[in-house]
Amino acid sequence: MRKGIYREITPLDKALQAWQEALEKSNITLMPAETVKVDEALGRVTAEPVFATVSSPYYHSSAMDGYAVRFEETFGASESSPKTLNIPDHAYPVDTGDPLPDGFSAVIMIEDVNLVTCGGSDHIEILAPVTPWQHVRLIGEDMVSSEMIIPENHRVRPVDIGALLSGGHTEIRVRRSPRVAIIPTGTELIEPGEPLRKGTIIEFNSRILASLVAEWGGRPVRFSPVPDDPERLQETLKKACELYDVVVINAGSSTGSEDYTAELINDLGEIILHGVDIKPGKPVILGLVMGRPVLGIPGYPVSAFITFHLFGKRLIHTLQGIEPPETEKMTARLSRQVASSLGQEEFLRVKLGRVGENLVATPVSRGAGILMSLVRADGLVRIPAMSEGYGAGAEVKVEMLRSKDEIENTVVCIGSHDNALDLLANLLKREHPRFSLSSAHVGSMGGLMAIRNGVAHIAGTHLLDEATGQYNVPYIIKMLGDRKLLLVNLVYREQGFMVLKGNPKNIRGFGDLLRHDVCFINRQGGSGTRLLTDKHLRDQNISPHQVNGYEREEYTHMGVASAVLTGVADAGMGILAAAQALDLEFIPVARERYDLVVPTAFAELPHVAALLDIIRGSTEFRNVVTALGGYDISDMGKTVYAS
Repeated sequence: MRKGIYREITPLDKALQAWQEALEKSNITLMPAETVKVDEALGRVTAEPVFATVSSPYYHSSAMDGYAVRFEETFGASESSPKTLNIPDHAYPVDTGDPLPDGFSAVIMIEDVNLVTCGGSDHIEILAPVTPWQHVRLIGEDMVSSEMIIPENHRVRPVDIGALLSGGHTEIRVRRSPRVAIIPTGTELIEPGEPLRKGTIIEFNSRILASLVAEWGGRPVRFSPVPDDPERLQETLKKACELYDVVVINAGSSTGSEDYTAELINDLGEIILHGVDIKPGKPVILGLVMGRPVLGIPGYPVSAFITFHLFGKRLIHTLQGIEPPETEKMTARLSRQVASSLGQEEFLRVKLGRVGENLVATPVSRGAGILMSLVRADGLVRIPAMSEGYGAGAEVKVEMLRSKDEIENTVVCIGSHDNALDLLANLLKREHPRFSLSSAHVGSMGGLMAIRNGVAHIAGTHLLDEATGQYNVPYIIKMLGDRKLLLVNLVYREQGFMVLKGNPKNIRGFGDLLRHDVCFINRQGGSGTRLLTDKHLRDQNISPHQVNGYEREEYTHMGVASAVLTGVADAGMGILAAAQALDLEFIPVARERYDLVVPTAFAELPHVAALLDIIRGSTEFRNVVTALGGYDISDMGKTVYAS
């Protein structure tokens, strides 16, 4: 096989079909059966039907506290003509669960009898007759001996364990859990906890994949990272195929100089396909080696997660004899336009929240290597291969990654970024576990547009109106003048240049951005920081074209700070808290007011109200925000404008 090219880029539907057909032709069979204790069978899949060996209950038993009687001896009892029965010959005391004495056929509840003494012995007095087997649990009421308890190919649940034990079983036959070998590859990989050095990467993908295997009922076996050495990789692959049912090789599936997975599978077995027309996840490899399914999973974490879901989930369930559960889907409206590459099916990660009558989906970061995009995502939207994307407000199907209840109780915040929002989200979740805050950073103008379009509960904004010198209110009147809303202050904060400690380029102000040795990192269009930057450039008659790096954008203050810290840029505009978080030097430029726009109709919603209560009244929130540095909280929670 030639190195450096894909065999063929296959559309997703055809790839799934080809993989399924190849597995069927290679006689990939169900896992063999093994015997396990019922107490340890939770989540396992039965290899045969299980029938009760005893009835439950296996004797007639009292269902109430009271007295066992012979029902025919109660005939004629009434309030006007009570009947007395001798204890214990004709009325035998029983508690719930006690065996019914031989010859007795009903139970009278203790509260329905009167105790009397007659002729020196104890009796009960009853005021009504009973029916046969009243308040008696009959033999086999729950299950009858030989009745099927659970069928074959059934995943054992907690209630099943009780039924199995009740039906006389202490052991059952289940499918052996598929043993899945997971082989992380790459010379650059180090284990978590090992010392970091430039060029190394903490190996975590195999832990994600192993957790998915365990979640799907398999038994993961994680190998130590294998360097990019063809001989060692081949030796490891052969060993894994000899010992395990499925093999997953993580990384090395593309066509680079150190990507050996395709060669290895081709040399030792058969490649079914290499390259699937999806984004992210294109360089996936599916093959068979020594009769074992082998999946070559891309190294980027999002690609690894998505491709393993697509091609590994059904396989691991099929080996156990069951179908994978259907992914819950919901219909949502996109909060903003999304463009996509024509020809590739894209898996777009989105945050979700209920705003009014609409379920709103807000896209998060799209890079294949951005693991936090999966952590933050509530669902995935599939953009078809022949689509160039969706417009703002378009209805889309979302494959859920979180529960519907979590989504319904999410506060949707779209707008300007501030570090205090992360602290607010944590405190909301801690004080109200049902509620959460979803924050999408699209800039102040984007936030006001989200409020106008009805796709956000709140929006962060810090827009300075040059004509009046006021923050936010002029823009709100202009863009949202017909809306009933509140403008609630969160903080005052310092904006300025962030530079490396010691300021090695001696940057003092905007004039230094004209220097050829200074590289700038900008914020995205529509953000308050971008508008502030542009104002100062205009005031000093500096054209954006004269600023090296003006066109390079980040979407958060922390993104700008990271770019400066890592040498991507020499300077960027951001808040003091972000500079202090990454130990950067800060050159003040302006003090600004950062507010939250809240439509009045949403302010009384339980989850939004809980958020506002924290802002207005939580001493802890004030303390943790102050501890970040660079914030003035004197007006925190104050309504600075209402319409």
